[in-house]
Amino acid sequence: MKGKGFSLIELIIVITIIGILAAIAIPAYVGQQKRAARTEAYTNLETLRLLEEQFFAESATYTASLGACAADNDNIALIQAVLPGFRPGTGMNFSYCIEQNIDLNGNAQTPCFRASAFGNTGTRVEGDTFRIDCNNNRNF
Repeated sequence: MKGKGFSLIELIIVITIIGILAAIAIPAYVGQQKRAARTEAYTNLETLRLLEEQFFAESATYTASLGACAADNDNIALIQAVLPGFRPGTGMNFSYCIEQNIDLNGNAQTPCFRASAFGNTGTRVEGDTFRIDCNNNRNF
């Protein structure tokens, strides 16, 4: 009677194919998660720019500088005290701040602002920095 089942060679071939597929799929998945996390920063920076422009339209000036510009700084309450429309959500991958009289490249420009997002430590976007200024110049 002929044996029923898989030979060792067949099992090794299947395991090799699964390994190759995993080697392709896992980096693609991680990259997709990073792109999704970066979308948080893009959306929130656009919101900050619009809120700053609205503040300027109502007050003829931009807000004062808000928050310490670095990763792992929770400046949300500070920003919301002046720009209550800023609602970034929970589980933040980025820290946000607003600097005054400075443009995207760090040059003095009055009046102007630069809103920044810094990737927090321990997230997939650690070390990323995105910015937008009063002229809608951005690095994303």
